Amino acid sequence: MFTGLVEEKGKLVSKTPIGDGLRLSFKAKKIADDLKIGDSVACNGVCLTVVEFKDDIFSIDAIEETLKKSNLGNLGIGHNVNFERPLKAEMRLGGHFVLGHVDTTGKVESIKELSTSHFMKISFPEKFGKYLIPVGSIAIDGVSMTVAELEKDNFSIGIIPHTWEETVFSDKKIGDTVNLEFDVLGKYIVKLTEQGSEGVPEDYEKIT
Repeated sequence: MFTGLVEEKGKLVSKTPIGDGLRLSFKAKKIADDLKIGDSVACNGVCLTVVEFKDDIFSIDAIEETLKKSNLGNLGIGHNVNFERPLKAEMRLGGHFVLGHVDTTGKVESIKELSTSHFMKISFPEKFGKYLIPVGSIAIDGVSMTVAELEKDNFSIGIIPHTWEETVFSDKKIGDTVNLEFDVLGKYIVKLTEQGSEGVPEDYEKIT
């Protein structure tokens, strides 16, 4: 589990096809302090497993399903990537519950520079709209953000200078893709609401 608070912005240093998947190698300094083979790392919000590690370079394998749902396959050598290690039990939850299970990708539609922030509009497949609410949480390339404005097939976020500089947001251009993970609590609520009583086991006893 992650929080959506990016620890470091690293770079993709190699990209090797493995069947229909990819082995991606990243260079990172800060998070490399305690990484080992088998550890999980969120790379642009995608929870992946370290399969190779040496000095400050670690590698992960992205399978077909991962490449289909994320923007990892579009990364080029030298591209910046957001990294976050899993949440420790004793740490503060500064963002929101992020699983690293990307739902889909969105597209950057506009970027507006304001006096003290940047305002970014992102479009998404309309079917996912039920998981979003105004001022709700969403993970964008692994960054925990708040929905500032919401329309039928797009939403906007305000990005403070620190987040802009310390994440891949500052690299984004109109037309770029971003990984989207919708709030897991919202997804469960929608699921239960849609199922109604059909989703409740027969032997379930209501607390009164």
